[in-house]
Amino acid sequence: MTLQHGLDSQIVVVGCGISGIGAALKLAKHGFRNVRILEATGRSGGRIKTGRMGNNIIEIGANWIHGPSEANPVFCLSRQYGLLDPESLTAENQSLDIGGHPPWLPNWFSSSGRKLTVEQMGPAMELFGELLEEGSEFSHKGGEPYNSVGEFLRIKMRQRVAERWQGDSLPCQSLRLSMLNTLLKVECCVNGTHTMDALGLGGYGLYKTLPGLDCTFPKGYEGLINNLMKELPTGIVSYHHPVSCVHWQREARKAERVHPVTVECAHGERIPADHVIITVPLGYLKKYHGTLFSPPLPLHKLHSVQRMGFGTNNKIFVEFDKPWWDEDCDVVYLVWEDESDLVDQVADVERLWFKKLFGFSVLKPTERYGHVLCGWIAGHESEFMETLSELEVKHSMTNLIRKFTGNPTITPRRILRSQWFHDPWTCGSYTYTGIGTCVQDIHNLAQPLPLNGEQPLQVLFAGEATHPSFFSTVHGALLTGWREADRLISHYSTPSTHQPTRSKL
Repeated sequence: MTLQHGLDSQIVVVGCGISGIGAALKLAKHGFRNVRILEATGRSGGRIKTGRMGNNIIEIGANWIHGPSEANPVFCLSRQYGLLDPESLTAENQSLDIGGHPPWLPNWFSSSGRKLTVEQMGPAMELFGELLEEGSEFSHKGGEPYNSVGEFLRIKMRQRVAERWQGDSLPCQSLRLSMLNTLLKVECCVNGTHTMDALGLGGYGLYKTLPGLDCTFPKGYEGLINNLMKELPTGIVSYHHPVSCVHWQREARKAERVHPVTVECAHGERIPADHVIITVPLGYLKKYHGTLFSPPLPLHKLHSVQRMGFGTNNKIFVEFDKPWWDEDCDVVYLVWEDESDLVDQVADVERLWFKKLFGFSVLKPTERYGHVLCGWIAGHESEFMETLSELEVKHSMTNLIRKFTGNPTITPRRILRSQWFHDPWTCGSYTYTGIGTCVQDIHNLAQPLPLNGEQPLQVLFAGEATHPSFFSTVHGALLTGWREADRLISHYSTPSTHQPTRSKL
């Protein structure tokens, strides 16, 4: 089958996040004339969502370009569109290899209202970083000697603490254990999981970082989306078009119908298609796979959907009249002195949900953002936070900050929070490797349907969850959209043998 023949194929892309946009744009640039994007909401961008807090631009969704270097397509496009500040574009910035952990300057505050020192907290930070590095090695070592990343970290932390800190005073040891507790909560946010006990040790090291010091967009991440949308053919996106079911043919026969796939929209429209590219978040797929596909997903694919993790990580932006943190501070850690048992879950979520918030990153530069902190909170505590009123959240943040600073007069001007779990089209934030997952599960997620048949590539899958090493990232999402577009381009560029095989990534 020639590429010329394929250019008239009816292709439907489900979802107008960066993965769907990337797929549609690449197909359009290769001459495919009948590409349509169906978007459930009234906006493009998906989990890239820029908002405002007064006059300040804030990122409700994706925050950084992780690893802004030549290997990162998001960085290259953003540079091309002129969306980044000069510092982010320097060769030095691109060459820094931070291993996924930015060299932020911290302030530490304890629940007794004390500001802590680097001498007190440094050993805990060093030990935790060391163990994260060790934990990521099991993905290529083979075997999982511990049930989860959480179990591995706790056992190793207790061993090393006993070895290294036995000469320190008990109050000092206890304080450092409390800091380790805080760092477990940090990792819950980084991974988008309720607890590190939900992370599989074998899959933990699959995530790969790129060189470059993480950077942000001076005028908002949505600037990237807006520039990409301008390159798409006019009218290609149908907004407010949620898809209720994708009808495909397990054993496709040419006589059955001209187009092997029918995309059924919630409002009743039925769209015939030769190919459908699904780019919905894994959280949505977990919740609705049973009704979204007819016939259902093959069992091996379904099991991978179930094994892979998808959690919630929310932000709480808090604005102040003046800073109560140091001028050079990049991150504020909250150290609960009554938490030294290395547990990353709150026992009484409704009453104490705010204890899961590990602290705040400082929005910089001040000239752009004013005095704004971004609080980070993951898991069920984060999901509960979404159900509270903004006033209740502001009250909790006020009490929390007054307690840790020891200053009873600090009062936030306003707050704004994200609510990704209760967003009906995302059902959370991003993907992590759950217990029992391996790279094959990600390949299974990305595998097109049907597995056999005369009309292959009916249903293709893209999105951050389908990238074997960049899951949970914007660049991972974009690369998978391009991958599926390339799959179709390649399909029509090579002669069909009518002996389809399992598609390889």
